Amino acid sequence: MKPFLSLAGFCYLSATQGLAYSVDARYHNAGPVPDACSDGPAAGQFPSEITPLRPRQDLDIRAAAKAAIDALNNKFYSPAQAIWSPGDPWWLSGVALTSVIDYMRKTGSRDYMDQIESIIQVQRTQWSQDGADFRAESTDDTGWWALAMIRMYDLTGDSTYLNISIEDEAYMYKYWTSSPCGGGIYVDIKAKTYKNAIANELYIKLAASLHNRIANDTRYLSRAETAWSWFQNSGMINQSDNLINDGLASSSSGACSNNKLPVWTYNQGVILGALAELFRATNSETYLTSARSIADAVLSTTTTPQLTNPNTGTLTEASCKQPDEGCNHDQQVFKGVFAYSLAELDGAVSDHGGGHPYVSYIRQNAQSAYANARGEGTDLYDVSWAGPFLNSTVGKQASAVGLLIAGI
Repeated sequence: MKPFLSLAGFCYLSATQGLAYSVDARYHNAGPVPDACSDGPAAGQFPSEITPLRPRQDLDIRAAAKAAIDALNNKFYSPAQAIWSPGDPWWLSGVALTSVIDYMRKTGSRDYMDQIESIIQVQRTQWSQDGADFRAESTDDTGWWALAMIRMYDLTGDSTYLNISIEDEAYMYKYWTSSPCGGGIYVDIKAKTYKNAIANELYIKLAASLHNRIANDTRYLSRAETAWSWFQNSGMINQSDNLINDGLASSSSGACSNNKLPVWTYNQGVILGALAELFRATNSETYLTSARSIADAVLSTTTTPQLTNPNTGTLTEASCKQPDEGCNHDQQVFKGVFAYSLAELDGAVSDHGGGHPYVSYIRQNAQSAYANARGEGTDLYDVSWAGPFLNSTVGKQASAVGLLIAGI
């Protein structure tokens, strides 16, 4: 049996600013797990602003992830339409697809292969007018599905999926313009009025991912580096706290500035995976430095808005009308995107010899969601990972699936 990552314990360390989480990534076989905390002087101590969670439960995260996927399928999947929750935003199924593929990639399971192949076969031309793959009226929708195809290529080695991603990159790149804003991809294909964070983050990650999977490539790396350089200097990243706003406001002169629209967790997340891919492409530490400054801002309890709840230590969608509970169907999935993107950054840092700086944070959130946000007997999850469970939607469930798989 392939070992799984246990969430049996997590430790807190005091920090001069915000929170610092200890790293003790241990792998165990199924069964009772010893305490993961060390015996050092800070072991088990909580910062004064943090309230401890409920008593610890030993958690088999692989089993919890599978149960959450099964609940996602049982409650929301339509075999006739080969999509989760028909009528809800299409891109949510692209996010869910990525997570289910990641589950199989991490565990060696092929339990969902027939389902995944059916989804791809049906959805690839669902909105296309010309038979092209994964087309919608926004570039970000294409980006979500294109990155799922990257994951499918990683899982299967089948170049069919890589070729779909190549096709989708070309489609997204058509909407890169030098004016306004000095660069960037439009998110709204028809109107061409808005250059936002998520469309450009998805594009950077897609282009860098293609470079890392195509021998002797130079085109995609050049495009990814150009897009990141533009993004970094666009004004979307607040210099005061390293958090990313939703997008840019353009003037009649073509100059652009941060539009001060909400700070969403998925905008802090996708860029982490993009920079992890760029690091692997170049071995340049600057990409990890930039990524960690954004990740650490999310984990901090001193930023505005606070994306980590200082009372529970859990990730929260603070920009919703009411944090977490006031999120719409799109916003309900954002935290899961951040969680699996943070795990990608953690892996890149580890590959560079920097340990696992974010494992404990992922563990804590998964532990809390399992204990507090899960419906007993259903394995359905609500939006707030600190609880309580009231109900679930495809966005809430896909978010929890992403979180749990991030911890495997």
